[in-house]
This record gives sequence, C-alpha cells and structure tokens, in this order.
Amino acid sequence: MMTDFDEKTIDHEPTARNLNKEIWMRGLFMLLFLFAFGIAQSLLFLLALAQFVWLLITKQQNHHLSRFGASLSIWFSDTVRFLSCETDQKPFPWTSWPNRS
Repeated sequence: MMTDFDEKTIDHEPTARNLNKEIWMRGLFMLLFLFAFGIAQSLLFLLALAQFVWLLITKQQNHHLSRFGASLSIWFSDTVRFLSCETDQKPFPWTSWPNRS
C-alpha cells in the first residue's frame, strides 16, 4: 500500500532526473562558452592591436574593425549573461552573430 508521501516521491522522480540532466548539460555548455570566451579575448587583443597599427599608419580608424569589435562586444555580453545564468539563451553559434544596433 502506497502512502501520499510515496506517490509524491514517485511523481517527482522523473522530473528530478530531467532537471539533473539539464543542469549537467548547461554545465557542459558553460565550459564550452568559457573556452570560447578565452579565445574571443585573444581575438579582441589582436583586434585592438590591428586597430592601433591601422590608426598609426592611416591616422583614422578602420570602420570594418570597429564594426566587428562592436558585434564582438555584444557577443561578450550575451555570453556573460548565459554564463551567469541570467538567461538560458545560448549565444552564437546557437544564435545568429550579433549586429550592433
């Protein structure tokens, strides 16, 4: 004979398993995005260096690099929001590359 406690335990067990799986999957994605964030930081370093060299040579900014830097900053923001669990939406490459507004 089952008691109310037993029924509640049985009803919530599959949900708890699914939640645990979702948490581990999110953790895997978080590790992936932490790795990608590190690569993007290196890319930002190269972008800033290239922009500075361009500025020294031409005395004006490279608009293509500026636009890419602006979209990269949006990606950084989206990634931090995902990593800090503010949102469940995964950034690029699971969404389109961000455009500056």
